[in-house]
Order: sequence, then C-alpha cells, then structure tokens
Amino acid sequence: MLARLRPYLPTAALAFLIFYFAFHAFTGDRGLLTSNQRDETLVAKTRELAQVQRQRQDLETRARLLRDTSLSADLLEERARSLLGFADPRDYVIRMKP
Repeated sequence: MLARLRPYLPTAALAFLIFYFAFHAFTGDRGLLTSNQRDETLVAKTRELAQVQRQRQDLETRARLLRDTSLSADLLEERARSLLGFADPRDYVIRMKP
C-alpha cells in the first residue's frame, strides 16, 4: 500500500505547504483579514503623533522664551506665579481640577 502512495507524497507535501502559507496569509498577524485593524491603528497613531509633535513644538517655544538670551518677562512671571501659587490682585482666578 505504501508503494502505491509513494509517488503522491511530494504532491501532498506541496499541497500542504500551499495550504499552510495561504491560511497564514489570510489569518496571520499581518494577514489580509487584519488589514482593516492595521489601518485603524495607523490612523490612531498618526493622530497621536501629530498631537505629540504639537506639544513638543509648544514646549520648545516655551523653553526658547525662558533662555537667558531671550527671556520673556511675561512667560517668566506666568511660570513664577504658577509654581508659587501667587496671583496678582487684579487677576481673576478660576480654580479647575487638574
């Protein structure tokens, strides 16, 4: 019986390999069926990157204004009041939860 099946073994092995790779091409981590999930993740990460870049730009601008070569008196006063918890008598103070 084994002698009769021996010619078909390479074909069966090749068919198994084709099935194996096709199955994982559709259902694997990077498969065709998960492409929508990857696209959604990419869009979310792109939005997050844009937000982080805006925050970084803002922080770089504030840091540049606090350098001693170009010190901004308004920014320095704002930071000092914020850190020390003081307010000018002419200021309106609105307390918010952090």
